[in-house]
Amino acid sequence: MWRDFPARLCEACGARALIYSRPGYGRSTRPEGDEPREPDYLHRQAYEVLPAFLEAVGVGQGAPAPWVFGHSDGGTIALLYAARFPERVAGLVVVAPHIFVEDVTVAGIERARAAYLAGGVRERLARHHDDPDWVFRSWCDIWLDPRFRAWSIEREIAAIRCPVLAVQGADDEYGTMEQIRGIARQVPHARLLEIAGAGHSPHRDRPEAVIASVREFMAGA
Repeated sequence: MWRDFPARLCEACGARALIYSRPGYGRSTRPEGDEPREPDYLHRQAYEVLPAFLEAVGVGQGAPAPWVFGHSDGGTIALLYAARFPERVAGLVVVAPHIFVEDVTVAGIERARAAYLAGGVRERLARHHDDPDWVFRSWCDIWLDPRFRAWSIEREIAAIRCPVLAVQGADDEYGTMEQIRGIARQVPHARLLEIAGAGHSPHRDRPEAVIASVREFMAGA
């Protein structure tokens, strides 16, 4: 789904990248069973799954700590990971991350669910994921679960010490600028970037702007 963006970003920054699909996404094996996600699912990805994955592939062992780039849920996971394991992260780029639940987020997901049920979305997801129904339900159901409305990671991210670039599309249908402003309130050294003419995926809508900003930020960090 990211097409050539990772390759273009790495070329611009003079970096190598390891890109992975979380369990159940893309061609990655999905979790066993069909239990719904719990409100702590992002914490578990950051505290258990990501560390185990990086250890398994040898990233950060006996070498400089990596930069971590995450989008949406991936941005949230990156923030939590950097807060819990500060010595393992050189810097963060988080694009459209969520740090708390907004009404606009819930409304956007409700619209997405209606579109999925109407047909067409599943077929597009199936081009990229082995189990598109699981991918959609596991994302949609927990965000619309009443238990999730009080979810927030604002306190946790105050522990982040590495450089942070937080990016938000001005027309994001799943969140407002308060998401990255909230990061700055907890992590005062974070740099914020609003991308005009971009929605929830600025790296897709305005790739040149994102690449240029990340290159500049990493060079100056």
